[in-house]
Amino acid sequence: MTATNLIPGYATPEGTTRFRRRFGDRLPGHFRQAEGLWLSSIGLGTYLGEPTDAYDALYSAAVTRAMEEGINVLDSAANYRHQRSERSIGKALGQMISAGGVQRDELSVATKGGFLSFDADEPSDSGAYFEENFIQTGIVRPDDVAAGCHVMSPAFLENQIETSRGNLGLETIDLYYLHNPETQFSQVSRPDFYRRLKAAFAQLEKAVMQGRIREYGTATWNAYRVGPQAGEAMSLGDVMRVAEEVGGKGNHFRALQFPFNLAMPEALVADTQSMDGKPIPVLHMAQARSLMVFASASILQGQLAAGLPQEIQEHFPGLRTDAQRAIQFVRSAPGVTSALVGMSRTQHVNENLETARVPPLNMTQFRALFKASASTEA
Repeated sequence: MTATNLIPGYATPEGTTRFRRRFGDRLPGHFRQAEGLWLSSIGLGTYLGEPTDAYDALYSAAVTRAMEEGINVLDSAANYRHQRSERSIGKALGQMISAGGVQRDELSVATKGGFLSFDADEPSDSGAYFEENFIQTGIVRPDDVAAGCHVMSPAFLENQIETSRGNLGLETIDLYYLHNPETQFSQVSRPDFYRRLKAAFAQLEKAVMQGRIREYGTATWNAYRVGPQAGEAMSLGDVMRVAEEVGGKGNHFRALQFPFNLAMPEALVADTQSMDGKPIPVLHMAQARSLMVFASASILQGQLAAGLPQEIQEHFPGLRTDAQRAIQFVRSAPGVTSALVGMSRTQHVNENLETARVPPLNMTQFRALFKASASTEA
C-alpha cells in the first residue's frame, strides 16, 4: 500500500468507546481505560510462525476474528516474520474497514523498530542484503549496529516507521516501540547508550508531530526485569528523564511492553527500579507514572498453556484451560493494560477470548493466588 492510499485516523476515545459498547455486556471487565482510550485486556500478538504465505493467511484470519469478537489491541514489529506479520495485520485491517466491520478509530495498533529485518523472505546472503539495502543507501552506518542486528539511529527509525506504515496500510501508527534497546549494551557504554536513546526519542517525537505515530514507548525483554547491576538493566526513571529532555513535560513516551506471566512475575515482585529513592517493581512504577503496560509472553509462547499445578488451577474459577488461566493471571495484575497473546489461529482467538467472559481476579483472589504459588514453589 502506497503512502497515498494509507487508511487515515487513529484510536480515539469516541471510537474505542463505541467498540467497547458492542462487547461490554458479554465481556465484563475486559476493557480498560488508558490515555483516554478503552482498550481490550487481551491483545493479539504476531511474533511466532514461519514466514510463509500459509501463515500469512492464518494470521489475517485470526486478526479478523479478534476484531469481530472484541479485541482492539493489535501488536507487531517490523522484524516479525520478515515484515509478514505487519502485512498480515494490514490485510485484515484493510478488508474489515472497507467492509464496515470495524472503524479505524476503534483500534489501537502497535508495532516496533530496532532490529534489522529482511523483506518477506530470508536472502541467500544476509550480509550482502543488509549492505545493499541499509549501508549503501545511507540508512545505517556500520557503527550504528549493535550485536550485528540492532540499530536505533534516527535515520533507521525514520525508515522503519515508513516501512511499518506501508506494511500496516495505516497513515498513523497508534503506538510505536523502540524494540529491545538493551541490545545496544553489548556494544556501547551507558553514557553512549543514553545519547543514542535521546536521539531516538527525538526522532520519535518528530514522528508524532508529523502525524506518523501517536505515542511511543519501549518494548524490552530483560531491561526492566533484572536488577540494576545487571548488564542489560535500564532505569525507567532515566528513560523517562530522557523523554522529558527531548519532549518536555508533554512528551509522548506513554507505554511499556515487557514479559510478565506466571513463570516470569518479576515485573510485579522484583524491586528493579527506583522511585523517589525507594526500590520498587517496574509495574508499580509504571502505574504511579500513568504509563500503559502491555504484557508480552502472557502464556510464555505456549509453555503455560498446559500443565499448571492443581493448586494454581483452583484459583481461576470459571475457566477451562491452563492457557485461559495464564491469561487471567496477567490481565488481573494491577497496572497491566493488556495481556498480549500470540494468536495465529482463529481457534486460539476463540479459546483465549473465553477468558474475558469471566471478570478478572479481584485483589483478594490475586493475593491468594500468589500465596498458593509461593507454597507450590517451596
